[in-house]
Amino acid sequence: MADSSFDIVSKVDRQEVDNALNQAAKEISQRYDFRNVGASITWSGESILMVANSAERVTAILDVFQTKLIRRGVSLKAIDTGEGEPQPSGKEYRLGATLKEGLSSEEAKKITKIIRDEGPKGAKTQITGDEVRVSSKSRDDLQSVIALLKGADLDVALQFTNYR
Repeated sequence: MADSSFDIVSKVDRQEVDNALNQAAKEISQRYDFRNVGASITWSGESILMVANSAERVTAILDVFQTKLIRRGVSLKAIDTGEGEPQPSGKEYRLGATLKEGLSSEEAKKITKIIRDEGPKGAKTQITGDEVRVSSKSRDDLQSVIALLKGADLDVALQFTNYR
């Protein structure tokens, strides 16, 4: 019997993020508390730029955006706001956010260490590029690895693909 396997990846559905951003921009343009404060949320190249006339308004824009992301099924771990504090820029405050995609080598090593230490003994891991392949003779072992990683406190959004 051949080994069963699956891949652990960290990918973001850009269309869902774009839809969430457009919904947030529409809500910001219509909400009373955002009137006449220069509040906006837009794409700025590969990052997302939030602008308003006070730091509190920028964090409120971020909150609206995060709410829309959650509704669309995008993990908040996929959005990196840096230090998270709006920076003054002239008369306005700005906050940039980027999308985190792919597993870094440190994160991949951390995942494989968790699987080795706490996972079933029959599960084998292999790091390939920005993904981790887990294989085992038993599909039950693979299911327990998925459950283990969903319960683990990692700072990346994980998806499990190519389950065979």
